Amino acid sequence: MATYLVGDIQGCLDDLLYLLEQAKFNPKHDELWLAGDLVARGPKSLETLRFVKGLDRSATIVLGNHDLHLLATANGITKPKKKDKIQAILDAPDSVELLEWLRKQPLFANHPTLPFAMSHAGIPPQWNLSQTQQYAREVEVCLQSDDYLWLLKNMYGCGPDFWSNELIGIERYRFTINALTRMRFCYPDGRLDMACKLSPNDPDIGELVPWFDLPRHQVLDKKIIFGHWAALCGHEDEKVIGLDTGCVWGNSMTLLRWEDNARFEKACPAHAN
Repeated sequence: MATYLVGDIQGCLDDLLYLLEQAKFNPKHDELWLAGDLVARGPKSLETLRFVKGLDRSATIVLGNHDLHLLATANGITKPKKKDKIQAILDAPDSVELLEWLRKQPLFANHPTLPFAMSHAGIPPQWNLSQTQQYAREVEVCLQSDDYLWLLKNMYGCGPDFWSNELIGIERYRFTINALTRMRFCYPDGRLDMACKLSPNDPDIGELVPWFDLPRHQVLDKKIIFGHWAALCGHEDEKVIGLDTGCVWGNSMTLLRWEDNARFEKACPAHAN
């Protein structure tokens, strides 16, 4: 049995299938963990949803910002972004089934036996793993309930930008969604920045700090796997592994086998245009 982890697919299914074949992934006894953003800018978002759903218990995903945006778009709450290629999902005969499945996926996943946990964007410096699980679950319960349209309609916005235990209702949910699916940089005091998408090495970031470089209020006892940040082109240190290596932007897709740290990479054509 092996455990494989991959970053943002964004509809680039052929690249994922190539890597799984190279790694000899077998869904009968292997696990595949996907760090969110299954859909959006690549050519096969519909086929990606069908493939991952078909893996059933062999696959674990966490929702990314593009996945949530798809749910909002499908329910008429917002319009597709210009570069998104999701119309095939909305028109598909199994659209309702696929979207219901997607709506029931988690924002955060903690491996039950291996020393890693996963969210699409990361974990804010104020939280430990137990808190992350709790706050993510609050949003998941709402997303999976009859109130999900209310959540999707009100999740957009960049505030509040700082966590407080006193946050309630949609402000609490919105902070959690932003932290787990949109966060890249924070200010030195831990406030989230929702605008900057640059590399940490870019001189224009000013005082901003990558979320994983901020001092943590509480120690995380597992390595955090995340995607979302293509400008990093991958990142690893003793605390985190970033697996978005910018496939949809014409860079590469990276598949990691946890047990021996083997990495399988494929150069990819640019699809986000």
